[in-house]
Amino acid sequence: MSGLALVAHQFRYDQKAFWRNPASVFFTVMFPVVLLLIFGTVFGGQTVNVRGGIKTTTYYVPAIITLSIISATMQSLAMSLVIAREDGRLKRGRGTPMPPWVFIAGRVGNSIVVALIMMALLAVIGRIAYGVAIPWERLPEIVLVLVVGAAAFACLGIALTAAIPSQDAAAPIVNALLLPLYFLSGVFIPDDQLPSGVIHFADIFPIRHFFEAFFDAYVPAGAGGAAISWGNLAIVAIWGVVGLLLAVRFFRWTPRSG
Repeated sequence: MSGLALVAHQFRYDQKAFWRNPASVFFTVMFPVVLLLIFGTVFGGQTVNVRGGIKTTTYYVPAIITLSIISATMQSLAMSLVIAREDGRLKRGRGTPMPPWVFIAGRVGNSIVVALIMMALLAVIGRIAYGVAIPWERLPEIVLVLVVGAAAFACLGIALTAAIPSQDAAAPIVNALLLPLYFLSGVFIPDDQLPSGVIHFADIFPIRHFFEAFFDAYVPAGAGGAAISWGNLAIVAIWGVVGLLLAVRFFRWTPRSG
């Protein structure tokens, strides 16, 4: 069987395993939907001082899509791979004829597909529930930003597994890293309500740059506005390369507990 066929087989398995896991489906799929409904309902009648003033719902749709993409890639991969490692599944898989890279490719492919599904789902909810237009004419740019971001955060999620010692520590460590950065990066709190010092600090990390790149692609910046923020996207890609290098160097297939 060719490498491509093996990846396709592993991808199908990972898709089935994901959708049959209620906890994964809730936190990866339903949780962002709940957040969008909460923010859209509570703050729906307000405006934010971004790009001369836009509706809060127009701001939160791409913001929550950003969160859902990171959740489907970095967060999901970091936790699921640590659990599989400590259960011994990674070690057993390493002992089979299947090349190790096929296992990782299947997980990453599954994460990117889930991220695409989440983008479509949240965009439709934003359109139906809050009247936020879906920018069909910018769809190629949006998908490009999503794929680059999803790949980068997938690499970072795999690299992060090296710093997580056990199954019990996976969720606390991942959430302790991501949740503060969501607040500081403007995902939960609009830019106009954040001090400039906070924004400058958030600029150190990739979440802020991915949010800005996705927001620029999703929300038109006016006549002649660029659909892709290449500077922000390049920083996200660099973080992804760093994550890939760290993953190659430090990722382990055997349980730490053993």
